[in-house]
Amino acid sequence: MTTRSSPMRAVALDAMAITLSFLCLLHCLALPLLAAFLPLAGALSELEWLHRAFVIAALPITLIAVWQSWRAREGLIFPALAIAGLSLLVMAAFVEALHDHEVTLTTMGGLLLAFAHGRRWIIARSKLGQGQA
Repeated sequence: MTTRSSPMRAVALDAMAITLSFLCLLHCLALPLLAAFLPLAGALSELEWLHRAFVIAALPITLIAVWQSWRAREGLIFPALAIAGLSLLVMAAFVEALHDHEVTLTTMGGLLLAFAHGRRWIIARSKLGQGQA
């Protein structure tokens, strides 16, 4: 067994992370728009535990991907972007003093995290195409 993560494992992990980031952004951005038309959507957009659940779900996926990236010596770009995005999400969900900036921090953090995983996913898929699995 090698100490480096396989591109196939990286692709699967990053695909999960991108999906979770998309769901988080959809929740954060689309539900307030729907709230004007559906009262239930308005109630869902204000549930603090749901915001925290998205962040808690993102933590292990991102930290595992960062660890794999670090061990595989893939460089510092992915870990830096992923940790920055995850940090913004954690601050938005858990730091009450930043409540007024929650949507901005969540959006920036989610986009940054999705970009980091998307970039890593593209690189890993190109390695698979070159037969480096």
